[in-house]
Formats: sequence, C-alpha cells, structure tokens
Amino acid sequence: MTQLKCLIVEDEPLAAEGLEAFIRQTPVLEFAGACVDALAALEFLKNNPVDVLFLDIHLPKLKGLDFLKTLKNPPQVILTTAYHQYALEGYELNVVDYLLKPFGFPRFLAAVDKLRVPDPAQSAPVTSQPLRPFHFFNENKRQVRVFNDEILYVESLKEYVKIHTTAGDAIVTRFQLGEFEDHLKDGNLLRIHRSFLVAKDKIKAFSAMEVEVNGKKLPIGGSYRVEVEKVLQKLTR
Repeated sequence: MTQLKCLIVEDEPLAAEGLEAFIRQTPVLEFAGACVDALAALEFLKNNPVDVLFLDIHLPKLKGLDFLKTLKNPPQVILTTAYHQYALEGYELNVVDYLLKPFGFPRFLAAVDKLRVPDPAQSAPVTSQPLRPFHFFNENKRQVRVFNDEILYVESLKEYVKIHTTAGDAIVTRFQLGEFEDHLKDGNLLRIHRSFLVAKDKIKAFSAMEVEVNGKKLPIGGSYRVEVEKVLQKLTR
C-alpha cells in the first residue's frame, strides 16, 4: 500500500500529540515528523520528502498561511485551527481541507479521504522495450514475418534466397543475395561467399575455409576470405 508521509506543524503539544496518534492509526498515512513553528518546518522540508502537511494557522514567528505562501511546490495541506474565519483564504491556497479544533477521529478521516493517493502502477517508471527488428517477406503469395535475430544464414538460389531460421523454418523469397543484404541493413549479417550470408552471432565454429552455423558447414569464398578473416578474428577477442 502506498503511504503518504505526513508532517505536523503545530505549536500546541497536546494538539500535535493528538494528530500524531490519528496519523499512526490511519494505514494510508505515515508519520514523518512534527515541528513547533514554520521556520523549523522549512528546515525539515529541505531534507525530507513530505506528501501531506497538517498545518496550524496561528504559529509563532511565521503564521501558517504566510508559511504556505512561501512554498514553491507545497505538498497537500490540511489546515488545523480553532479559527473559522481563515477558511476562505485557505481554500484559495488550494488546501485539501480545513479542520476546526477540536475535531475527532471521524472528522480527521473525512479530511484524509480527500487526499490524493498515487497509484503505484501509474507512478512506477515505465521502461520502454527496444523494438525487435523484423521484416515481412513474400512467400507463395503470403507475407511471412522473420525476426532479424532468428536468421541463421541466407542461401542464394539465383533469383531467390532461402532464409534459414532458428525456428527451423526456411523461407524462400524473391531476392538476390546482395539485394537482401541491402534490404535488411543488419550489421550482424556477414557475406562469406557469393552464395551465403551468415549471422555472426550464430557462428559456432570457423576455420580458414568454412564456418559452422547450427551444425551446417558453409564455405568461405576465396574473394571474401581476407575480409571474413578480419571480422572473425574480431569476434574471438
């Protein structure tokens, strides 16, 4: 349960004790502290997060409403006072409620019921998930979605390519291998042969002549060997 941290600003000890007792009996509230005047409250607020102020109006040194006017981002405020004539001014300062002393626990709860309690689900930070890249490819007059990270290797079939995936599927679609490489713009794909693209993160083993992907040994073409060797060596570092 979300609890609201409460600060009491009250110069009468008995009134402050009574408020503290009410706060401690209310599950949605948490007692944070008590100050005998507004200047002490200002110091408290500098270092302590507070959700609710129970604020007396007639305070020494600085009156409660004057203190409230000094706060740039005040917490929710419930005024506590024996003087009803300040109610209008209090509401003009957007106080939540105005408790006339003496008040009992039922009236206290009625005021608390007006407080805004944040919803934990709404206040929790939302972490956006990165988009998982994918492409749709035309196969037999239907569009098939292929996630980039599921591609094992791509095989050229002249005017077509065959996309081998971790799901065990092989999608045949109309592309030349170079066009396919440009279409995906995926830095994980490595051209090792005029007939093969392989996913670098799916390479299980390699030699000067071939790479192994998912148990399949694929040849490294002579014209690609130098560049492929550079890339593969980087993978081992």
